[in-house]
Amino acid sequence: MRNMRRTTWTGLVALAVWGAVCGCKRTDAQDEDGKAEAMEAAVQKLNENYVDTMTLRKEVFNLQIKCNGKLRAAAKSELAMPANGVLHDIRVRNGQRVSKGALLASVDKRDAERELEKARQDMEKARVDLVDKLIGQGYDETMQGVPEQMLQRAKVTSGYAAAEYALQSAEINLERCDLHAPFAGRVADMDCKLFQQPEGKFCTLIDDTQFDVEFSILEAELQSVAVGQAVSVAPFVDEDREFEGRVTEINPSVDEKGQVKVRARIRNRDGALMEGMNVRVVVEKAVPDMFVVPKDAVVMRDGFHVLFRYEDGRAVWTYVDVVYSNISSYAVTGSKRKETEIHDGDVVITSGNLNLADGTEVIPRRGERKAE
Repeated sequence: MRNMRRTTWTGLVALAVWGAVCGCKRTDAQDEDGKAEAMEAAVQKLNENYVDTMTLRKEVFNLQIKCNGKLRAAAKSELAMPANGVLHDIRVRNGQRVSKGALLASVDKRDAERELEKARQDMEKARVDLVDKLIGQGYDETMQGVPEQMLQRAKVTSGYAAAEYALQSAEINLERCDLHAPFAGRVADMDCKLFQQPEGKFCTLIDDTQFDVEFSILEAELQSVAVGQAVSVAPFVDEDREFEGRVTEINPSVDEKGQVKVRARIRNRDGALMEGMNVRVVVEKAVPDMFVVPKDAVVMRDGFHVLFRYEDGRAVWTYVDVVYSNISSYAVTGSKRKETEIHDGDVVITSGNLNLADGTEVIPRRGERKAE
């Protein structure tokens, strides 16, 4: 009896072990099948080509020509003291804004004032001599009724005419002791001190309310630039700040580098610009009736520009010609050499196109991307 119980217990243990082993084998097989299915799903997911699309429509393309330029003040003058002498008064400093006619500086006026006083005395003596001469000819001191020719002769012979000229010269010489601003602007490059005699330039006066930006374009770009055209200017030190302006002149000459000089006028908003500042210039021209796509939509294949149209779930390889380009977009047409066409309403793939081939199955994402 005891032996039978032992045999039964041993059989139950063996049966349990065999069941556990079989269960483990089934679990491992199921795990392997699950991993294979997950791997297959992942591969299938990787093979799905999701793309962004847009619909072609004729629109205005903003043609842009980018170049570098330098700012020049619309009005700039190097000022020197009109008269020689020692500086006795300086009213301005570098960076100061002055109005038209404002007094900037003066030299010693004592000699000029003495000359003016002497000229006035000489003028008074000459006037008395003139009156005496006319009275001697039968006219009164009011000089009324004296014939013009006789009066002029009397002025010359009495010294009146010479004294009048000397007085005017003395008044001018006194005025020349003062330096006045010929226009409103900002003082620059002043390095003079009191009680010194300035040599040459006293200062530079700059009208910085407006600037001319000078830049050069290629001869091939000349047809895209005209007087009155809009330009955008940004200083290199702060390219986030832009200033709008207009082309004012185009030099009718091509230099040895094949470039044409252009000048545009901009307003110095908030006084942020300075004379001689280096700037980035973008000339813009609106070109109507163009197919405009983002630059990402166009790729290179075999040395040609290609974009992919979306048709019936597939990417269709289409050769195009890039007519114009700006910072973010292309204006495109069908390729003349490849004799391809694009049409209003075509759906174009704008992203996920780097590894596409003709006929590749693609899945458009929701919504359409627009050309910037």
